[in-house]
Amino acid sequence: MTRQDPSTTLSTGPNPGRTPDETTGAVREPGPGPRPARTPGLRISAPLCLLAFLALYLLAVCTPVGQRAENALLSGEGAEPAWIYGWSGAAYQSAALPPLEHTAMPTLLVGIAVIVAVTVVRRRWWQGLAALGIVIGTVGSKELARLVLPRPDLVDAHVSLTEASFPSGHVAVPAGLALAATLIASPRVRPYVTAVGMLWLAVTAGAVQATYHHRPSDVLGSTLLACACYALATRFLRTPDAPGVPRHPRVLPAVALSLAAAGALVAGARDDSVTQSLVFAAAAFLCAGLFWLITAPGRHAHHGHGARTSRGTHSVPS
Repeated sequence: MTRQDPSTTLSTGPNPGRTPDETTGAVREPGPGPRPARTPGLRISAPLCLLAFLALYLLAVCTPVGQRAENALLSGEGAEPAWIYGWSGAAYQSAALPPLEHTAMPTLLVGIAVIVAVTVVRRRWWQGLAALGIVIGTVGSKELARLVLPRPDLVDAHVSLTEASFPSGHVAVPAGLALAATLIASPRVRPYVTAVGMLWLAVTAGAVQATYHHRPSDVLGSTLLACACYALATRFLRTPDAPGVPRHPRVLPAVALSLAAAGALVAGARDDSVTQSLVFAAAAFLCAGLFWLITAPGRHAHHGHGARTSRGTHSVPS
């Protein structure tokens, strides 16, 4: 609602930019115009993410066509031809890029500790609880899905391809932590945290595919679970701590998407197959795209909220 400044209710002459109120006769300043259209992030809800997750499972895991298509992507010479092999932890005594291989649990614990620390420093208790809920919900739902969603052998696959891998645990860690960090970050740094999170998720998703640890459906499934948890957290976080619309350079979204695409290409690339490299990179970039859509500005607040709209008229949150 709006609150009128008494000095603006009297007029000494016609003013084309001001119109009388039909019921009170008071003169109103022209409004700021219609609210801007909502961003695509508003269209992604938790039920939609869960529905997409279920459809992905049914199509990729529970049909012979889906199983053959994804098994064909794992027909190369193992993990060694992957460009990121040296940083995957698969090589003997090699360093593992978090959260790959044995670094998954330490990365998760450190990430939770950082979320708690930021919550204490910023004193945004509900926001911190929601961020922890995203992490716990993502990892917990991944474990539950792995237990209750079987992988039937519909195509008489090799024994090495019959183990249930949907959804990916290694991708659930960066997806949950990055979305939680986006939620808990201050509006000033939130766009940059989002960009880093997108890059981290894209690189991880590409790496676990290129090293034959997971299929494209596995990484997309974990990302959808994380997006569902994020959507639920922001849906029920009805406090002033809810993320607003941050100000950031206009080119930042394009830069963030470009970096995510480059990271997906490098992490998903293999020496022995261009087709596999492109499919792995596309799935990894799609994970980053889902991350961007669910966190897009405008999902939680409208532009111009709480801003001064014209002289003598102020916007007051209703």
